[in-house]
Amino acid sequence: MSRIGKLPIVLPKGVKVAASAGVISVEGPKGKLVQNYRPEVEIAVSANQVVVSRKDDSRESRSYHGLYRQLLSNMVTGVSTGFSKRLQVNGVGYRAEIKGSNLLLNLGYSTPIEFVIPSDVKITCEAQGMITVTGVDKQRVGEISAEIRSLRGPEPYKGKGIKYDTEVIRRKVGKSGGKK
Repeated sequence: MSRIGKLPIVLPKGVKVAASAGVISVEGPKGKLVQNYRPEVEIAVSANQVVVSRKDDSRESRSYHGLYRQLLSNMVTGVSTGFSKRLQVNGVGYRAEIKGSNLLLNLGYSTPIEFVIPSDVKITCEAQGMITVTGVDKQRVGEISAEIRSLRGPEPYKGKGIKYDTEVIRRKVGKSGGKK
């Protein structure tokens, strides 16, 4: 039995879960999410919790058991509290600001980069080059954060670029500069 899959998901107040015909939908105060699921698993919804179980003991059923339980747990968390990732812009002259529905980034290139903000996530910029990406879908928040980070990844010599707030950049020593 999967250690993750056998745990029930407790529903917070205001969150409704409906499962039918291979589709599960979760609705809460922050929004609504819909996910397809495989026939190898069964989803039982009660008043205050959801239990994911598998139909048989085949290899595929066992692998989908924990997967769909965790996906459903992330959906419940997303519609109740939401997910966020923070990015930090480091470097002389590197800036980030919101202009309309675009994120304008000055990252040391000859022209600024305009990143179009998708409608399903919210991006805010704070002082000292902090970018916060928030949304209800954990996968989508991580994907957008990775796209922004890939515009100018952190480099190991001076630490310039865009990095996650919790990320630690291993710094390298530059050239020694002296003759031997």
